[in-house]
Amino acid sequence: MSKRNIESVYPLSPMQQGMLFHSLYNPDSGVYVEQMTCVFEGELDVPSFARAWQQVVNRHTILRTAFAWKRVDRMLQVVHRETNMPLQQHDWSRLSPSEQAAQLEAFLQADRSHSFDVSKAPLMRLALMRLGANQWQFAWTHHHILLDGWSVPILLREVLTLYEAYRLGREATLPPTRPYRDYIAWLDQQDLSQAESFWRKALQGFTAPTPLTVDRPASSAAGVAPYPELDIELPTQTTAALHAMSREHQLTMNTLVQGAWALLLSRYSGEEDILFGATVSGRPAHLPGAESMVGLFINTLPVRVALPPHARLIPWLQQLQAQQAQLRQYEH
Repeated sequence: MSKRNIESVYPLSPMQQGMLFHSLYNPDSGVYVEQMTCVFEGELDVPSFARAWQQVVNRHTILRTAFAWKRVDRMLQVVHRETNMPLQQHDWSRLSPSEQAAQLEAFLQADRSHSFDVSKAPLMRLALMRLGANQWQFAWTHHHILLDGWSVPILLREVLTLYEAYRLGREATLPPTRPYRDYIAWLDQQDLSQAESFWRKALQGFTAPTPLTVDRPASSAAGVAPYPELDIELPTQTTAALHAMSREHQLTMNTLVQGAWALLLSRYSGEEDILFGATVSGRPAHLPGAESMVGLFINTLPVRVALPPHARLIPWLQQLQAQQAQLRQYEH
């Protein structure tokens, strides 16, 4: 990368370090390739749409970021001053609906399988497929190391605001952005020795993962992919009863779900002291403007749960919720 095009250089967040490691260790896995698709109905001003995305890239440093790990003491993220955001365009309007569906499935699969070179920005791809006179298929693919789910609606809202302004020949007014490096600077100011002491105490005595041996032996090789997915919807009355229970005892739905998961792991593993991961938003309340920043803030925390055989359900859930609040103090 050209030194003249470098705006700033700074370290990675802990979650970014993990994602970069896994991306380099298994670059073709696609495990951290995120993809969003939608269909636009009506007239689309393609130049204004492309311009809006380019302006969003110009606004947010994380979208102009690449990563360096060779010949450096530690992993670094490098923000480019300028990064071109191309928009692929395809015309499928002459294909039949079934042919378009097949073409789309093949395109999306190929795009997900196409790994990113994390040393080059931008680490995202845009594609626009014309399906008819007033119908377009849009695909946005990016590396998860750039963004968390919280950031997605922030970006999409900006794209739509800019697009509408450009379409009407106006300039859009958007609030100033706060760069992701401010979060990295906040991380560097935290007392890591205090956090380490907390986590060592929380995990003391745990030496092996909680086994989940439902359909395979515990010694089965890890990392086999792809894993299947199963979606189950609770009946409306069950959901309403859970909400009523949570309100009555001042519990969050998150606590109920984690409690159920802990019980399930305990039943299958036969253990009364279990451990699992829970992902948190990771946006610090003490960092002004964190809720509107674009970047990767999430972190996965180890949740250790004791299941005494004679514990009563509600007090046990309340204790679990209090434990969750304590973990959040050291979620960074």
